[in-house]
Amino acid sequence: MRLLLIGGSGFIGPHVAEALVRADHLVTVFHRGRTHGSARKLPSGVHEILGDRRRLSESATTLRTLAPHVVVDLVLSSGRQAHELMTVFRGAASRIVALSSCDVYRACGVLHGSEPGSLEPVPLTESSPLRTGLQTYPPERIRMLQQVFGWLDDEYDKIPVEREVLGDADLPGTVLRLPMVYGPGDPLHRFFPMLKRMDDRRPAILFEEKHAAWRSPRGYVENVAAAIALAATSEHAAGRIYNVGEAESLSELEWARLLATATGWRGDLVTLPADRTPAHLRAPGNLDQHWTTDTRRIRQELAYTEPIDRDEAIRRTIDWERAHPPPIDPGAFDYGAEDAAFR
Repeated sequence: MRLLLIGGSGFIGPHVAEALVRADHLVTVFHRGRTHGSARKLPSGVHEILGDRRRLSESATTLRTLAPHVVVDLVLSSGRQAHELMTVFRGAASRIVALSSCDVYRACGVLHGSEPGSLEPVPLTESSPLRTGLQTYPPERIRMLQQVFGWLDDEYDKIPVEREVLGDADLPGTVLRLPMVYGPGDPLHRFFPMLKRMDDRRPAILFEEKHAAWRSPRGYVENVAAAIALAATSEHAAGRIYNVGEAESLSELEWARLLATATGWRGDLVTLPADRTPAHLRAPGNLDQHWTTDTRRIRQELAYTEPIDRDEAIRRTIDWERAHPPPIDPGAFDYGAEDAAFR
């Protein structure tokens, strides 16, 4: 098959390209030519076209000439971008695969306080209610995220993206709702705050009680990439939505225990009531709303399984985090406040 990856040179894309090349597919990556310093290199055999995702129509002639069987857009941000994508490839491609997010669910709005009413039951299936309000995050949050994810536009919201991709009568689509993705190259360094404390030989690591119990979907980057490659090359995925993530959504405390085992750290994991937890360790939002997802559909319909087991995924992530630590925010590691709260 001929596959085109849009924005395929960042955190996830090179792993998708590798999986497709290993399966003897012809892969082209359309990207800006600017990647994060720790990003994985594209595999040999991949054709590259330079251009700007934000001005996709300017490259329409070149991209349509490829006549890709499937286009995988890894960096769709808004309904406007999705509309442009469908317009560019209608009549030139056979299917679009769009990466979405589990933040489309109403549960995300309940967590962040933008959706009133009762808690959403979990695990979330592909048929669970979506947010009733658009614009997942306030403008100030979007501006902060844009410093990390340069592809986000000011209209970021995956719900309009999904509607555009799945609503075209002439160009079939597939939507993958991704979890929080971890692994080498993670631009958010999700493991680092815990790992640094363990490497600093802290005697105890503190959690606010509800944050310790909170569960959310996660996926290791190579496993998420394998799911994307599978959906892109399976005709059965046309017109379908799939949750992607690990089969079991662990709590924050359970993740900490796994990291402690992997690093050999022997301190204490301590839960505290909110009023005793240092301010820098309190997580915002309604943490009674868990964010776990049901991933059985992609496993049953496409026979998806993770190629990398969780222990190995954690080991690889730890090795990368230690070799590529982010800039340190001293306020996020106020050990004096943590010691005082623990006494």
